[in-house]
Amino acid sequence: DHEVYNRIAREGDFIELRRRYGSFAFPATIAFMAWYFLYVICANWARDFMDTKVVGNINIALVWGLLQFVSTFTIAYFYARHAKRSQDPLASKLRDEFEHETGR
Repeated sequence: DHEVYNRIAREGDFIELRRRYGSFAFPATIAFMAWYFLYVICANWARDFMDTKVVGNINIALVWGLLQFVSTFTIAYFYARHAKRSQDPLASKLRDEFEHETGR
């Protein structure tokens, strides 16, 4: 099994699968972490800005905090869509090849 996996891991399809994953995961992670850390930094060192009222007692800090949840679910949605279109067909092909060669 290890020999088959190691051989498949060196194939162009496997390398392409990893590239497709990385082309979404790394930029999305960097963007989200920058967005999150900016929120934390502002919450700690820009308190007057974060305390700015938007509507009634709702301030920028609350809105921004809730937008963290929205951005998390948005990234999850787009990743699932990306995976279904770009990664899953290739991953299925590689899995089928592995299972065929190992008799699973």
